[in-house]
Amino acid sequence: MNNIIIGTAGHIDHGKTTLIKALTGRDTDRLEEEKKRGISIELGFTYFDLPRGRRAGIIDVPGHEKFIKNMLAGVVGMDIVALVVAADEGVMPQTKEHLAILNLLGIENGIVVLTKIDLVDDEWMELVKEDIKDNLRGTFLENSPILPVSSTEKTGIKEVIKVIDRLTEEVQERDITQTPRLPVDRSFTITGFGTVVTGTLLSGEFKVGDEVQVFPGNKVSRIRSIQVHGENTGVAYAGQRVAINLANLKKYEVSRGNVIAPVDSMKSTMMLDVKLKLLKDSKRIIENRPRLRLHIGTTEVLCRVVLLDREQLTPGESCYAQLRLEDEVVANRGDKFIIRFYSPVMTIGGGIVLEGNPPKRKRFDQKVLEELKVKEKGDSKEIVEKIIKKNSEEFPNLKDLNVLTTMSEEKIRKILDKLVNEKRIITFKLSDNIYAIHKEYYSHLMQQISEGLKEFHENNPLKIGMLKEELKSKYLNHIKPKLADTFINRLTEENVIKQDNEYVSLKDFEVKFNETQEKIKREIEKEYLNIKFQPLKFEELPNRLKYDSIDIKEVFEALIQFGVLIRLKDNIILHKKNYLESIDITKAHIKEYGCITVGELRDILNTNRKYAIAILEDFDSKKITKRIDNKRVLY
Repeated sequence: MNNIIIGTAGHIDHGKTTLIKALTGRDTDRLEEEKKRGISIELGFTYFDLPRGRRAGIIDVPGHEKFIKNMLAGVVGMDIVALVVAADEGVMPQTKEHLAILNLLGIENGIVVLTKIDLVDDEWMELVKEDIKDNLRGTFLENSPILPVSSTEKTGIKEVIKVIDRLTEEVQERDITQTPRLPVDRSFTITGFGTVVTGTLLSGEFKVGDEVQVFPGNKVSRIRSIQVHGENTGVAYAGQRVAINLANLKKYEVSRGNVIAPVDSMKSTMMLDVKLKLLKDSKRIIENRPRLRLHIGTTEVLCRVVLLDREQLTPGESCYAQLRLEDEVVANRGDKFIIRFYSPVMTIGGGIVLEGNPPKRKRFDQKVLEELKVKEKGDSKEIVEKIIKKNSEEFPNLKDLNVLTTMSEEKIRKILDKLVNEKRIITFKLSDNIYAIHKEYYSHLMQQISEGLKEFHENNPLKIGMLKEELKSKYLNHIKPKLADTFINRLTEENVIKQDNEYVSLKDFEVKFNETQEKIKREIEKEYLNIKFQPLKFEELPNRLKYDSIDIKEVFEALIQFGVLIRLKDNIILHKKNYLESIDITKAHIKEYGCITVGELRDILNTNRKYAIAILEDFDSKKITKRIDNKRVLY
């Protein structure tokens, strides 16, 4: 483990800051008021080098009950916690509250440091140790060592360093491949540099020059420089305490509670789906929709708690709930949080985020509860499938899934491959990106299109199919045109539909003329074959053929679709045979004379100028000829 964050916790005046000074030689109280009053008010930060060569960041948190919200902002990203208990006082209210908070936030590694041992005798110290052990039962510190020290006399300090150094081997490595996230715990300005923010980088890595966004919100900036433990560096990695100098950003535009992350990598929300737990010794129960204080990341926001699976939550119980917030936050699945009672302010519970951007949920909805169970279980494949199923209508791509799941794109690719092999999702590749929809949505959309085409064929039996653009407009207008084309091609490959140039039809559909329509077809063809290149408008056909005008129109349009009749600009119609003959004539003339003019083609075809222009412009568009001034040459 290369990057370690060590944090303190414990009651006010139990010696947290003095312990850090004994470990590092540095005082983390930086405010004048802190030095004057002799207590920590804000978070303090420093570092020291461990015997095995690692440089560990240290976060000192205030112990006074009035500053719990500052303490909560500092707990984010801690790997190892030193719970500090003064030997002359023993376990106190904030000792218990801090311990409960650490436990709810899922901290796994820690020690207990028994300070001020120079103020008590051995018998008293043993009594305090027993009391500490009683209070640690059932917590992550239950089997942790209790290390007696005197920070002022430096007694026991070497043993604390030795144990912390050993514990670093047990800390799980952070994932630097994930999207980087920096919850801001301080924001300030430095003359000549501008705005600087600090925090613990929870995941991923940031490089100088990276473009970032301030969440919630839309302020975009660029990383001008990075410091880790006071030293300039080009890259910061997950698990490090970092200071980032942000370009073109005013101090008031970013503050504690914001999150720095890549542009568009997160979504702000006013709701969170959560698994909520009430502390065993909570003095409050939760009924539906109480107003509470939510602490997540480094931010505090007021919220209403909607209980999804019960009428009330009693001490020691857990439930599914939706938090409806009074201000926007950003959160990822798996983020831990704390809830505190609105007034009087006290910690009553916490939990884990199951969905960071949920829709508004109905209470006691079994489908919702089943979905949340899957998300709580944490099976990556199940989670990705559920998210794809929920968002199939938008055809989410890799980046969308990265934002919605907080998993790396590499991990998502592997999961998509498995889901495709299991025939649970369908993927589409387009421009080096992958889009995914659930198999159920694919089947639903395929059925919609099939039924729509079937109805179209019934109403238009002489049309070879629906225009592809019309089909896209009806059924695929919510996605990019090229992606819609890819979807249609997929249906074609699976023999659901067939394509004929710009037309789409059901696979087995064929145009069938009845006896009358066959006669009309033959007569229309005869008319256009005979006139060759002379004008004949559709409107003239009813007088020539003596059939019902509606029947004539249907057959005429069918012949256009089949390509038997060619429609040029200005509604000029040629029979395909005559059209092909005009190509041969034009090519032969150009080969003999080097070029052809409108007038020459007009005379050769025995037509008028309008027809000759339409024919040559059609040839130009199909790259048969090329216009140079007033002449055409072969393309």
